[in-house]
Amino acid sequence: MKSWIKRSLAAALGAAVIIGLTACGGHQGGWNNNMSPADSAQMRERMLERAGKELKLDDAQKQRLAVLADKLRDARTAVMGTTDPRAEMQALIAGPKFDRAGAQTLVEAKTAAARAKSPEVIAAAADFFDSLRPEQQQQVRDFMNKRHGRGARKP
Repeated sequence: MKSWIKRSLAAALGAAVIIGLTACGGHQGGWNNNMSPADSAQMRERMLERAGKELKLDDAQKQRLAVLADKLRDARTAVMGTTDPRAEMQALIAGPKFDRAGAQTLVEAKTAAARAKSPEVIAAAADFFDSLRPEQQQQVRDFMNKRHGRGARKP
């Protein structure tokens, strides 16, 4: 594969990860910046419990799912950073012209954070999915096929 194709695919994947992780930031049903650590932990436990029931996970699978949830949270935190994403975006449009250099710096920082965390997330996702029995894997596929964006269901 030509190097420009590889770079383009890597950039597209990085952008998709950043957009996906950033989009989760404002979702009221997920981990969001306004949640207390106790609320976040409680939500995490409810999500893990629900997935465990739906997929009929054994203890080892539940542990792998918990590791995946932690890795996803860590990756999201790394991409989001400690600053306010809304304030970062507002800073780009605060002047008379869009701050292209600032936007590029922001994208590079977010991409670097996603790139640094992605091997851990991929490994945890693979460990979890590979530990599932074939019927559990199919349940996951079916769930993914039913979802089209945030909360949308197939008609």
